[in-house]
Amino acid sequence: MKDATPYPAINTMLTEWVKGAKHLLGKNIVGLYLSGSLAFGDFVPERSDIDLQAVVRSPLTPEELRSVEYLHREIERRCPQWAGRVECSYVPLELVRELNPPVTPRPWWGFGTLYAEAPAGNEWIINHYLLSQHGIALEGPAFNELIPPIDILDVRQASARDLFKEWVPKIYDSAWLSNSHYQSYLVLNLCRILHTVIQGEPCSKKAAGLWAKAAYPQWQNLIEEAEKWARGDEMKRQADTVAFLQFAVDRVNETKLLL
Repeated sequence: MKDATPYPAINTMLTEWVKGAKHLLGKNIVGLYLSGSLAFGDFVPERSDIDLQAVVRSPLTPEELRSVEYLHREIERRCPQWAGRVECSYVPLELVRELNPPVTPRPWWGFGTLYAEAPAGNEWIINHYLLSQHGIALEGPAFNELIPPIDILDVRQASARDLFKEWVPKIYDSAWLSNSHYQSYLVLNLCRILHTVIQGEPCSKKAAGLWAKAAYPQWQNLIEEAEKWARGDEMKRQADTVAFLQFAVDRVNETKLLL
């Protein structure tokens, strides 16, 4: 596997994951993929997560699940700077080919924990579209060879649904919103939702932030603070974050995309 990123420490971690997954899962592996900000060329070491996806031929057995959990724990132990910052799903090929979020859950590693049955939400279509456009194949065929074509209208509608289902409820969750990391994440994610819904194309958080600051200069200060946030910093913009969320709701409603 060639170096997939400009970051030697991350390439070492990715190599360990690919070698470990191939050793543990063998012929059950269809493909192993890198997505997210690293695939976009938009990675910020102080704040970004590492997004991975494994496509397998058949659902993981209990023994394979235990082995995969051990693999991720060992990788994070050996690469402590990325502990808690790696997200990885293990999706059977049959599910990957479904355009809409499947009812059947799939294993997902995140926040240092393996969830054996994690449900898929509206992010399913969005993530698969981004993987098909920008994903890096660490092993196996290009991701877009595994799935049917995704209509951009479906992606826009999924982004709008994600706003209402996933993020609007956060207005009433003061404990969640008090977290500086979540404030920053939400602001930048709202920029990406707005760009996807209004401009008709998903893009990186960096590109979405640049667009949103130009399109909505009244929110420039908040977006810039969210962009500058790094782990360990404090961001006391809870009320402004809620106001930006409500602003995003109004702009998405104006499109009548979900009517």
